[in-house]
Amino acid sequence: MENPMARKPSPADTDPAALKGHIRDSANHIWLAGLGAFAKAQQEGSKVFDSLIKDGLHMQQQTQQVAEEKIAQATHTMSHLASQFTERAGGSWDRLETLFEQRVAKAMHRLGWPSADDVAALHARIAALEQTLAQGTSTQAAPNAKHPATQRASAQSPAPQAPGAKRTKPAATKARAATKTTRSPQR
Repeated sequence: MENPMARKPSPADTDPAALKGHIRDSANHIWLAGLGAFAKAQQEGSKVFDSLIKDGLHMQQQTQQVAEEKIAQATHTMSHLASQFTERAGGSWDRLETLFEQRVAKAMHRLGWPSADDVAALHARIAALEQTLAQGTSTQAAPNAKHPATQRASAQSPAPQAPGAKRTKPAATKARAATKTTRSPQR
């Protein structure tokens, strides 16, 4: 088939009417070719468009799957790091708390304040003395019977001294006097 655009104009084509007809035919052929291409593109285009949609959907699913895997890995890594940080920070706080308690206890000891163990021992002694007193008041109904606690107290009481002799303080009084002198007056 001969291409009308590729041939050289002949002397008969130099006629303006023939030239006009030739241009009209060429324009019509171009128009028809464009319409044919458009029709073919519509027929093939919907198939291509559907194919592109399927490919895009497949690509989106793959991308989402990869993104979810990466997010899961990042979440696992961050939770592991957070737990390690919490463990380290907790251990540091425990050591700091212990150190603080030791220093406060040492400072209180230097000031002469009783420790928690000292207070607990005093509470135990007070409870024992209250129990002894409660038993002593129940046995006073029999005045001739001596209670073991009163026997212990009389055995520990000092012997009578001569009128001019100097009295000595009992050991418990000396201990209380010693703690009073070591305590800070700013309390």
